[in-house]
Amino acid sequence: MAADKAPIKWLRAHATFYGGADASDTMGGACGYGNLYSAGYGTRTAALSTVLFNDDAACGQCYKIACDRKLADPMWCKPGVSVTVTATNFCPPNNALPNNKGGWCNPPRPHFDMAQPASEKIDVYKGGIIPVMYHGVPCVKKGGVRFKIEGHDYFNLVTVMNVAAAGSIKSMDVKSSDSNNWMTMSRNWGANWHSLANLTGKILSFRLTNTDGQTLEFNNIVPGGWKFGQTFARKQQFK
Repeated sequence: MAADKAPIKWLRAHATFYGGADASDTMGGACGYGNLYSAGYGTRTAALSTVLFNDDAACGQCYKIACDRKLADPMWCKPGVSVTVTATNFCPPNNALPNNKGGWCNPPRPHFDMAQPASEKIDVYKGGIIPVMYHGVPCVKKGGVRFKIEGHDYFNLVTVMNVAAAGSIKSMDVKSSDSNNWMTMSRNWGANWHSLANLTGKILSFRLTNTDGQTLEFNNIVPGGWKFGQTFARKQQFK
């Protein structure tokens, strides 16, 4: 008989919102996804405080967030409702302000600065900062993992987007069609990984290991003759 799953542990944090009613000011961000619609994330996103962002490691991770009914004013919080968001940005600390009066994203506070459309699923627009409960959840995405290649010869910067399950990537390798060896890529910033090899125009394969330890190989996903600025995807996805 299979062992029962461990009960979900909800953790306490606070939340605010940013980016406008259409979330237009949430585009870009510290994870480097650029246009969050074309990257597969839409408006259900959040910027994370230092302790949650974990030096870019949280990029792409998903969280279920609900009002903390024990601490939140029912005037501002919608009871019994939750929203799932993806980490796409960093909420920087403001050391000029105290942690409990404006420095909401200062360490060691866990804080979600949510895109306004996501925030309004659980709270009222005028609510300001609200106490919330949260826990990590597997990400559900449409279609496969996407790879966008920027840079120039001898500097290939690859953004890994639309990652399901763990949502975040722990390591990445690349292999070109004229080699049998995988080459380790380094995290440059956010969800961007780089290689200093000359890969321009070659058929490329990528190998990803997510933060849950699952590895997928995307063999020959980039065709020969590719150009910087292009995005490549197929149905292959983490589960």
